[in-house]
Amino acid sequence: MNRTTLSLIAGVGALAAVTGFAALTSPDASGASPAKAAAELPVERTSLVCPAPSSSDLAETTYTSFTPVTKGTAGDGKAELLSAGEESGAAAGDKGAKDKKAGKDEKAGKTAAADKPVLTAEEPGKPVTEDASGADSPALVGTADGKFAPGWTVQQTTQVAAGTGRGLQGVNCTAPDTEFWFPGASTAPDRTDYVHLTNPDDSAAVVDIELYGKDGALETTVGEGITVQPHSGEPILLSTLTSEKQDNVTVHVSVRSGRVGASVQALDDKLGGDWLAASVDPTGSLVLPGIPKDATAVRLVVFAPGEADADLKVRLASPSGSITPAGNETLHVKGGMTSAVDLGDVMRGEPGSLVLTPSDHSVPVVAAVRVVRGKGAAQETAFIPAGRAVGKRATAVDNTGKGTRLSVTAPSATAKIKVTASAGSEGGSAVSKTYTVKSGTTQEVEVPVPSGLKGTYALTVETVSGGPVYASRTLTSSLDGVSAFTVQTLPDDRGMVAVPEADEDLSVLQK
Repeated sequence: MNRTTLSLIAGVGALAAVTGFAALTSPDASGASPAKAAAELPVERTSLVCPAPSSSDLAETTYTSFTPVTKGTAGDGKAELLSAGEESGAAAGDKGAKDKKAGKDEKAGKTAAADKPVLTAEEPGKPVTEDASGADSPALVGTADGKFAPGWTVQQTTQVAAGTGRGLQGVNCTAPDTEFWFPGASTAPDRTDYVHLTNPDDSAAVVDIELYGKDGALETTVGEGITVQPHSGEPILLSTLTSEKQDNVTVHVSVRSGRVGASVQALDDKLGGDWLAASVDPTGSLVLPGIPKDATAVRLVVFAPGEADADLKVRLASPSGSITPAGNETLHVKGGMTSAVDLGDVMRGEPGSLVLTPSDHSVPVVAAVRVVRGKGAAQETAFIPAGRAVGKRATAVDNTGKGTRLSVTAPSATAKIKVTASAGSEGGSAVSKTYTVKSGTTQEVEVPVPSGLKGTYALTVETVSGGPVYASRTLTSSLDGVSAFTVQTLPDDRGMVAVPEADEDLSVLQK
């Protein structure tokens, strides 16, 4: 066979390989079949990372894993959480210890991923829990595939009985990514804030951390080029990055190489503490859903990346409709600077959601609110970042029979939703209810509880019609006389993916 023949065969083979692509992209080629609509199929693999829960010896942590039942998934699969391979109390500069451990693991021919799982899922539709105590719990790395992948949700909930940040601290384990925004952090003397970075991959990640205060970027000393070793977690104390003390700071985490999961742990000497999850990516309009009705203080923190100023309308979506907070109808945010406004007891006994929209032209912003409940020595704090819409489906786990509240807001159009309470982790049967949320309102819906509930359960919210809707779940518990609480938003779980269908179109070979 000569070289010309080989070249011809190779060329025909290459054209055949792209036939489907050409059928999708060729404009009305003669004899070509039109491309079929993309099919919605369940994702086949999901990755999550969980930060180290606490440095307190008094910490009691529960991990909860749940996958909603999804039609069209494979019949097998698994979901498990593994130690990220680093003790939670490691300091940012403890590189030598990490290198020593990494070398030891390499020599033994294994990595942290080969360790015994901290938690393994049993079946979709039923949550699984695992408890841990003290300050030695590490960051975790998790993967789910097959029937466990679509909508896989994991939360860690920690009770800290005393000390800085005492109270209830909850955070959803997050998908690794390359950029995160955290408005609402602080470097004030009464705050101890950490940004936790967790690297799930086999290669090191290089991360930059930038801090922005009321006058712009804060001068930092070691915020650039932070190396996060493979399969490890890195807690970075914000006060070690800058000498400036400011109450309201926006943290920007950007990854030069690799990917990480990121969350901010915000701990106050007197007001308790909680996790601050990342805001939705910068955009012109934001919804901060589900501020509890008994909030005694609400602080809104907004940051505008870039040089353009943002002028925002501030509205509160209440159960009766949209209202304007007295004296805070608008907010001017200078480009590259963090703005904060104290709204006081704006809730007045009703749940609500803050809706931010442009006053004039749209400028991308990020935002979060700090919520305080209680009075005097019994105050507790939680954070609500601007979130994504529920979309097709969203899930919150670790719910209890009496300590769970669910708030849903429909900022622009009336929506109908379906809320399903899963089977309990130790027993009980799933139940569902439907609700209608009127346009411009926030409703604290009556949370369904599984019949015969034992243990904790998951709440799954699905958009049936109308919308969009935004939601958050509040967990409460009594902790030594303090009404402790934590709030998590319910963004779309992205359990389904659009997969385009392609037909062979041999007519491209005639062009």
